[in-house]
Amino acid sequence: METIPYDKRSGKLWFNGMAVDWEDAKIHVLNHGLHYASCVFEGERVYDGEIFKLEEHTERLFYSAKRMGIKVQYGQKEINEACQSIVDIQKVQNGYVRRVIWRGSERMAISAQMNKIDVAIATGEWGS
Repeated sequence: METIPYDKRSGKLWFNGMAVDWEDAKIHVLNHGLHYASCVFEGERVYDGEIFKLEEHTERLFYSAKRMGIKVQYGQKEINEACQSIVDIQKVQNGYVRRVIWRGSERMAISAQMNKIDVAIATGEWGS
């Protein structure tokens, strides 16, 4: 079975505070997260429309961000609500949620503490 590449899919994902169309969620090829691995992520399964161990995964995501010196502009509760919201918008019953936080493309240098912090949450159906 042929799968649709992620950049060609339809629907919505959560990107920097709002639900946006998949095709509109773009980042620059010179973003710091890509070149210097200044990013963190978590992935969770969704069962019957509910995200498995959401709070535990969010705590780990924020711990990882803190260890990387990344200050997330959203609180853990807001991220949890955004995760469930995008699962509901996409009508995912049994799938996967991927959250990623990374430094943006404002500056390309080893230390880019002033770069914008981007946050995205994507979800979709995904069999076992």
